[in-house]
Amino acid sequence: MAVHTPPQTDQFVELQANSKALLEGISPSYFSELREAAIREYTEFGLPTVRDEEFKYLPLHVLREGKYRFGFGAHFERSQLSTLTLADTDAFSFVFVNGQFAPEASSFENLPDGLEVSTFEDADPAVLTQHLSKIASLKGRLGSTNDERFVALNTAFLGEGLVIQVSKNKTIERPIHILNVVSSDDAEFVAPRLLITVGENAEATVIESFETSTGRAFTCPVTEIRLEKSARLEHIKFQNESLDSVHIANIAVHQEEQSVFTSTNVNFGGHSARNDINVWLNGEYTETWLNGANVATGTQVIDNHTRLDHAMPNCQSFEVYKTILKDQSEGVFNGKIFVYEDAQKTDAKQTNQAILLSPTATMNTKPQLEIFADDVKCTHGATIGQLREDAMFYLRARGIEKSKAEALLVYAFAAEVIEKIGPHDVRASLEAALFTKLA
Repeated sequence: MAVHTPPQTDQFVELQANSKALLEGISPSYFSELREAAIREYTEFGLPTVRDEEFKYLPLHVLREGKYRFGFGAHFERSQLSTLTLADTDAFSFVFVNGQFAPEASSFENLPDGLEVSTFEDADPAVLTQHLSKIASLKGRLGSTNDERFVALNTAFLGEGLVIQVSKNKTIERPIHILNVVSSDDAEFVAPRLLITVGENAEATVIESFETSTGRAFTCPVTEIRLEKSARLEHIKFQNESLDSVHIANIAVHQEEQSVFTSTNVNFGGHSARNDINVWLNGEYTETWLNGANVATGTQVIDNHTRLDHAMPNCQSFEVYKTILKDQSEGVFNGKIFVYEDAQKTDAKQTNQAILLSPTATMNTKPQLEIFADDVKCTHGATIGQLREDAMFYLRARGIEKSKAEALLVYAFAAEVIEKIGPHDVRASLEAALFTKLA
């Protein structure tokens, strides 16, 4: 269970106190109460240590030893977008630089009927009051390690964020892309926030990308998603931040009956990168697809925690996470599936696979099933191995150099995840980024 950290000076508590005037000037007035409640919750636990079961493999000493400043606001030209991996994606694009909306670098002209995108300052207060910080909560759910401290830390710095609303019965053909850029000359702390609601029988694709320039940064994003009856959402998250950065993300999803949520989570960057994806299946006949592809080199640590709460009967979830590790890198996967007492006829499948490309790479995997219903089908599988020697020999014998042969085999391993991505240009860009990372 979560460990209470002994009272100590926490730089992020101090940073929040020093940033109050700025936060009040860039956000609706009623956010103040949310922020104060959140900083109290975060202070109760503080930064995790190796004694915290949920974080025991994630090295976060840099957050204690280094000094960070609230990085809100930085100048960013549209021409600088060309350096980003997904810059050429055909999409409505909304650029945030150090957590601040940069309209001069964004491209969102002629939004179609049924799609409304607004910053928190311009959003309908009723929508924010109804959903913000309500979806990203594990209170009252099964499990003894429902740790929300980094959601609380993000909420404590609630300022400028984005709301995406898709109206009932509308299909948005063109993807919506949120580019989160950290422009860092110093150690920046950034807390992006996104709220997505998809109306009944509506459909959309949302891409979130996170990239940083060189330099230390700590990015702590929270994304809240609500799908109404028969809604469909493809959500793609790509993280390729600097190898000196820390990235700790939370994605919370609420699904109503017959809705379909597809997540593809791709991680190449960060020295310490963590993703928590929590999905609450609140209606019958929902479908949830969680896909992940991770590549770590050097001394990177990439940590993925997924959680599926099957609260209603006749629902399906399918999960495939793949990790590729080189050098002294480390991977972590913890996949939890909770099947509640009333969730009969649940069908849940979880697969976690890892390839170690060096003898010094490490993978820690922990599938968890907690089932309180008796008429269910739940399976999980975890495998860790190396590239097959006969496959390498086959490619080398045909004149393919070792690094390219390795990249081809690794791509084939990761293709099951990357090839499921809907937008063709996103898929192609991530394929190219994968080869670059391996090189």
